[in-house]
Amino acid sequence: MSVEDDIIEKIQRALNPVHLDVTNESHMHNVPPGSESHFKVVVVADEFIGKMLVARHRIINKVLAEELEGPVHALALHTITPDEWSEKGAAPDSPPCLGGGK
Repeated sequence: MSVEDDIIEKIQRALNPVHLDVTNESHMHNVPPGSESHFKVVVVADEFIGKMLVARHRIINKVLAEELEGPVHALALHTITPDEWSEKGAAPDSPPCLGGGK
């Protein structure tokens, strides 16, 4: 199973999100082809209602602790409540990588 598949499965199991989008953005960084080290994760879940952004991120970091200690170098997290999602409808694009010699 790929790292991306593991991330999807763990978040689905832990949060039963209304919407989940996991994008491997490793190709945007100075890593070998086929790497799974940089991800954009958009999670829309009831679990985030009433929680500050840092608390939302801590939830995801706990769910993905194993991946963060191993293959995952970076997560661009967008943790959104269903009401916020209905207002925004999308997460912002990730900026281009400026480091690593690329």
